[in-house]
Amino acid sequence: MSKNPIIWSDYPDPDVIRVGDTYYMISTTMHFMPGGVILRSYDLTNWETLTYVYDSLDNTPGQCLQDDLSIYGKGMWAPCLRYHKGIFYVCFVANDTGKTYLYRAEDIMGPWRKSIIEGFYHDCSLLFDDDDRVYIVYGNREIHLTELKEDLSGPKPGGLDRIIIREEGNPYLCYEGSHFYKINGKYYLFLIHSRPDMWRRTEACFVADSLEGEFRGGDCFDDDMGYHGSGVAQGGIVDTPDGEWYAMLFQDHGAVGRIPVLVPVRWEEGNDFPIFGIDGKAPHEIIVKSTRPEHKYEPLYTSDDFNYTPDKDGRVRLNKLWQWNHTPDDRLWSVTEKAGAYRIRSGKISPNLVLAANTLTQRMMGPACEAYVTVDASAINDGDYAGICALQGNYGLIAITREEGSYYLVMIIKEDKPEDGIWGPKGGDRSPGKEIARIPYEGSRVTLKLKANFVDNIDESEFYYKDGENWVRLGITHKLKFRLDHFCGCRFGLFLFSTKVTGGVADFEHFVYNVLE
Repeated sequence: MSKNPIIWSDYPDPDVIRVGDTYYMISTTMHFMPGGVILRSYDLTNWETLTYVYDSLDNTPGQCLQDDLSIYGKGMWAPCLRYHKGIFYVCFVANDTGKTYLYRAEDIMGPWRKSIIEGFYHDCSLLFDDDDRVYIVYGNREIHLTELKEDLSGPKPGGLDRIIIREEGNPYLCYEGSHFYKINGKYYLFLIHSRPDMWRRTEACFVADSLEGEFRGGDCFDDDMGYHGSGVAQGGIVDTPDGEWYAMLFQDHGAVGRIPVLVPVRWEEGNDFPIFGIDGKAPHEIIVKSTRPEHKYEPLYTSDDFNYTPDKDGRVRLNKLWQWNHTPDDRLWSVTEKAGAYRIRSGKISPNLVLAANTLTQRMMGPACEAYVTVDASAINDGDYAGICALQGNYGLIAITREEGSYYLVMIIKEDKPEDGIWGPKGGDRSPGKEIARIPYEGSRVTLKLKANFVDNIDESEFYYKDGENWVRLGITHKLKFRLDHFCGCRFGLFLFSTKVTGGVADFEHFVYNVLE
């Protein structure tokens, strides 16, 4: 028996498929690189990170954090994962480039071949029909169905192209988040929606007897699991080898992000529409028969001693649970220059944390978690900051810095101003954070810790440094907040940024990650 939500961490917009006895799930990864995370399971409730679709996308200035540009809250959204005639397909749009990307691979581990589909298809879903014709469903408010060329390079001239659903009147959220299937000869479209009387995510289902026919339906699931009115919605459905069906949806859980919820789905004879949940509710505990009950799952978080060796091609790959905040600058990081250390070398002036390159991140986990790391700052310059952060729009951090040759420990936050609202600062964030605390520090080597508590949306973070065998708190309890400027859950981040001169070096050693019950 597993608890539901099944993962207390940020995996939004999930799409899930089964190939043989194995389930694969993909999720939105936005600005983080590598991107397009794919998870694996044999029972739909326990998951492990398997691979990524791409290391980098287009290496634009924004994707590379150049010229004070960024793609926070943009990048890849709402991917579609499909398997057809021996080929895996991943399709998504990137909201910074305005392109629709298609990746293909014969093996889920890659290599993945990249191409572009002509046009921009928001929250898209692919359907390979029985006659091998291919369709893409997409849109917001107006949901479009478009036939693609056989090679999927763009719309098929003279092919089917129609609006199948239209809604304009919902003041909160009209239909989007398409997931399109053909099941038992009928066409099913699942969408995210909102109740019209209040903001609350709902799941909608439409069904048609043919692609040219009427799509009829509406909301089919409205449940918040008793959690702050946060509706459970948007995601894919999948069947088990035994013929059971489940929907992998998500729920807003405050600053930790949008987390996956597994909902049983069933069909009744004589009823075209699937029935979600148990008595209309998502169960708080769920069990699904495993196809490989002996399998031991790797955790979705990891500690790291940063001892790596290059592969046969001379390349070093970090543990797959790490992602950079944007495309990394490979000239400026290393885990081989100093054994047992993740080294960041400063290559630009950054006004604040979020514009710093090569910040190494992991998703935070609920209900609470902590991470600590030892920082060797002996080679930083005046005006450099190196430490551990709670990375999101209104970040908090603890760092060691140097001024006029002396070292200090600082706790810095990005204030959440009322005028910023849910969208964050207009025009991006180029201003420095607010220093809350500063103390002189003897020496250049320090162990820093960050704790985060997400129980019942308390969303608090605290910052510590180690003095001998004791942890000493620095600064305030900082309130974290899910905002649309980053549009993702909070993450641990290891960072170095320079405010005066470039060329400083910081080494991060003995990273330890604990989930706290």
